Amino acid sequence: MLIRLFEDSGALSRAAAAEAATLLREAIAAGGGARLVAATGTSQIAFLDYLCAEPGIAWDRVELFHLDEYLGLPGDHPASFRRFLADRLVDRVGIARVHFLNGMADPATAVRDTGAAIAAGSVDLAFAGIGENAHLAFNDPPADFETEQPFLVVELDEACRRQQVGEGWFRATEEVPTRAITMSVRQILKAKRILCLASGSRKARAVAASFGSTTVTAGVPASILQEHAGTTLYLDRAAAADLPEEALRRFGARASTAQGA
Repeated sequence: MLIRLFEDSGALSRAAAAEAATLLREAIAAGGGARLVAATGTSQIAFLDYLCAEPGIAWDRVELFHLDEYLGLPGDHPASFRRFLADRLVDRVGIARVHFLNGMADPATAVRDTGAAIAAGSVDLAFAGIGENAHLAFNDPPADFETEQPFLVVELDEACRRQQVGEGWFRATEEVPTRAITMSVRQILKAKRILCLASGSRKARAVAASFGSTTVTAGVPASILQEHAGTTLYLDRAAAADLPEEALRRFGARASTAQGA
């Protein structure tokens, strides 16, 4: 894993989008297409804006999956991840091959069908974020690090649901669904490259818990990214504020500079 460190979230988003565009172009050139896993949430909004503006990506050759979706939430709800990705990526660039997780469908069917689709080939690139409770996708602590099943039905913990309210997706915790479909940890790690974005002071504690030591534990789900050599973690100063210098050095970032290599 590599850390890249930026002064602010704007610079982080621009740099991450540039790397994502390069990786997509390379995958398409090498194999005739690219299989992409996209993430949602506030950390992804500016990043996706910049990515959509990147030139030279043959989006008609991209096959898209996404990380998670609430169960029982219609696709036109403002907090729906299907709506998020349709509005901010799919419809803007014209991706035709999309495997949306339908939160209104029978969960067992959605898990089975989307799991079979993603298992049909390798994943070139995955986007991710880190939850305030260090969740990865909707794998709340303690996460299942063992299952090879591509998608799971999970119960959302209280901290995760409070985060959705804090970020403005729902008005109250009672409105947040209690169950979701999520891509499993092992399936996320099967991506050849992972770009994980975390910005703002609300993420500082989770970032420090995940990467401040060499400990990898299901109680801190995002810590598993330490074991993925193809992961680049994009942090701004606020999100990285609680990381010790030793951790920054271990993952190749320089705390004394505006932008780590």
